[in-house]
Amino acid sequence: MSLNLTWSLVALGAVVLLAVLAQGWWTAHRARPRRAAAISDARVEPSMAGMPADALAVPESMPELRLAPLRRVARIDALIDAIVPMTLEAPVSGELLLAHQPTSRRAGTKPFHVEGLDSETGEWDAPTPGRRYSELQAGVQLASRSGPLNEIEYSEFLQKVGAFADAVGAATDVPDMLEVVARARELDGQAGPLDAQLTVKLRSNSVAWSVAYVQQVAARHGLVPGAVPGRMVLPSADEGAPPLLVLSVDSQAALAETPQDSVVRECVLSFDVPQSPESAEPFPAWHRLATTLADDMDATAVDDQNQPVMLQAYAAIGRELGDLYRRLEALDLAAGSPAARRLFS
Repeated sequence: MSLNLTWSLVALGAVVLLAVLAQGWWTAHRARPRRAAAISDARVEPSMAGMPADALAVPESMPELRLAPLRRVARIDALIDAIVPMTLEAPVSGELLLAHQPTSRRAGTKPFHVEGLDSETGEWDAPTPGRRYSELQAGVQLASRSGPLNEIEYSEFLQKVGAFADAVGAATDVPDMLEVVARARELDGQAGPLDAQLTVKLRSNSVAWSVAYVQQVAARHGLVPGAVPGRMVLPSADEGAPPLLVLSVDSQAALAETPQDSVVRECVLSFDVPQSPESAEPFPAWHRLATTLADDMDATAVDDQNQPVMLQAYAAIGRELGDLYRRLEALDLAAGSPAARRLFS
């Protein structure tokens, strides 16, 4: 009996030891960052063509994306530009204009453009080789997210335009500086309060994520790699337009030599209101994707105060957004229009 008892105690001890070891392994396993599932050892460059078909598919909850034909984006616009007309004694070639254009098309922080009136088509366009132009104009943007055009920027613009006009034999009609600067401040004062970017932070409820894991989950919902490290984007339906939605993780983690082992505990989903047309329904897409990603990654959607975003909050944001769209339209700056995209940049 004593020998049987001894073996029984030994067996019981072994079982307890195995249970402790198993518990320790499970605790350590749960503490590890979630990793992307291994698909292939071969490296695939990030591109839409190289991604699996199911990663590119847009789920039913996302808006359907159809690439529209490439459209020329309006450049000089009297609504948001100060325009300097330039007259010519005779038509000039696109080659001449291109040879004398300023090397930098910026005045301080403000972009400016030069256009010519095509002698054949009668349309204003950027100088192009093989075309001839009977009139010219230059326009500098009155305001941007960096603020209104100021006296120094306007003076720099006039200096560059003057040198260009002299080189191509054009006479200029320069708007008064005080009037231009006053217009710039008025436009900035009207548009500034309407600038909005909606963001929601997805914060992990338990284990950390690897960057590759976040990217893999995002790809399942139609997001593709963006131009900036750590960004995934839902492309716009319009060719060349800004993305509809952006999902961002810490750029330093995304640039780690071994992204599979880089660790993050949160990511940010956002969309730029003035850059996104209302017809594309960016707000419903943003709301649905935030909810879906939170479920898929075991995360909580929180605001900039780290407070959970409830359903009522989304509803309130939607109502405020509708009012913002109407106010932008009243200024002829409808969200997603060429003028709005330039002004809010």
